[in-house]
Amino acid sequence: MKVDTAPRRVVIDTNVWISAALSRHGAPARFVRQALERQVPIFSTATFAEFQQRLWRPKFDPYLSIELRNRILHDANAAAEWFEIPLEIANLQLCRDADDDKFIHVALAAQAGWLVTGDADLLVLGAVSGVRILPPAEALQQIASN
Repeated sequence: MKVDTAPRRVVIDTNVWISAALSRHGAPARFVRQALERQVPIFSTATFAEFQQRLWRPKFDPYLSIELRNRILHDANAAAEWFEIPLEIANLQLCRDADDDKFIHVALAAQAGWLVTGDADLLVLGAVSGVRILPPAEALQQIASN
């Protein structure tokens, strides 16, 4: 009998959510579908705000209808657990791009097992305080090997 060792809570970076919306067949889309079925995506106010803001950029107008964007945001919001970031975590500077710290902060606050991202500034860290930082393809591979 296989034991599922994928973490229950997972932080999904904005770039993975948007990549999944733009292409249903790539690793980001496959990972997001898997996470929505078997894991719990984690958001903070700051990470969801970034996702929402970027998803509404005009450059996506030719690819994503208003209805689809609204449905994506609704479904992600409904599936997620939300966490407030304690001050002692919010003050940590961990990434060379300070704007990316919010993803690490929510992962730490939620005690998430993974932060799944395509962002090189986060991937270079590998792990932070027990949170593994993985690209979508590697996260899928980890799940498949269980």
